[in-house]
Amino acid sequence: MKNPLDPRHKKRQKAVEDLFKIDFHKQTVGDFAKEIFAKKEFLDTQIKISAPEFPIEKINRVDLAILRLAIYELLISKKEPQRVIIDEAIELAKEYGGQGSPAFINGALGKLIKNDKHTAI
Repeated sequence: MKNPLDPRHKKRQKAVEDLFKIDFHKQTVGDFAKEIFAKKEFLDTQIKISAPEFPIEKINRVDLAILRLAIYELLISKKEPQRVIIDEAIELAKEYGGQGSPAFINGALGKLIKNDKHTAI
């Protein structure tokens, strides 16, 4: 498990919480989540490509928030190596998601990075 004091992990935790809030509860959120949510259409398109058997509206909202964050980091911000982003997303899924969340997140992100159809912004 990641060090809970790691500032990057804490930032990602906050982003997942905020992405959940903004999408589900429409509450005030931080700037990082707003930045990610501004790319929602692009991110959701990538999720549809990476997990076509799971319609967006059927994906658990926590898993959706984690996927949006990870895809944003993988395709848009690109500040960390892909493996680090995927590992962190899996850790967040273990913390916040259900029993099947880590495998779902890993599968979707693995397919995303192997897929030639996505285009970074």
